[in-house]
Amino acid sequence: MICEVARPRSPMILLINMCLYVYSVTTSVVFMVCIALERYLLIVFPLWYRCRRTMRSTVVICALAWVLPSLYFSTFFVGVRFKLPQIIAFVFQLLPLPLLLFFCCATLRALSASVSVLPDEKRQIVGTLVLVLLIYMLLFLPNISLMLVEKSTKDRSLTNILFYVSSVFLKLNPLADLVLYIFMKKGVLDKILSSVRCCRVEDRDLRTV
Repeated sequence: MICEVARPRSPMILLINMCLYVYSVTTSVVFMVCIALERYLLIVFPLWYRCRRTMRSTVVICALAWVLPSLYFSTFFVGVRFKLPQIIAFVFQLLPLPLLLFFCCATLRALSASVSVLPDEKRQIVGTLVLVLLIYMLLFLPNISLMLVEKSTKDRSLTNILFYVSSVFLKLNPLADLVLYIFMKKGVLDKILSSVRCCRVEDRDLRTV
């Protein structure tokens, strides 16, 4: 993003910057799916999850999350004539939506029938899943819509508007990752809710006075 603001004249620097940016954004989507999957396994298959959750498995999953986006870049060397990179980019960005919806709905259904999970942990799990789904829909769906519009219409004004909108939302991805990380910390949601309750109580007291 600093490179885009500086606007260097070297085409090679611009190409490297774009590749790194797209790679990091794609990796962010993969990690969002991993977070939703982890919450799903924690609630739906708790015994299997606790037995399989080791430091080694975590390292392997993180390594795969960083390696998987390289499949998209490998398509630039084969099948460019058949527009394979555009198709894979569309599938790669759209595939997390049904996965996130499934993980969220299945986890909520399992949580409603679970009595062993504490209420605080339930709120944190539900809040994390909903936040992951909202981040994906707000940040990445405009870019998917842009791909569809580019293929279906030749109206440059519409595609330019969608391009700027999708670019702005994608630029918010680092901030969304930071918010998601803070929100996943234990006790953050309870502190936010308690602060809201305190504000309501103070406002009620002031009105009474």
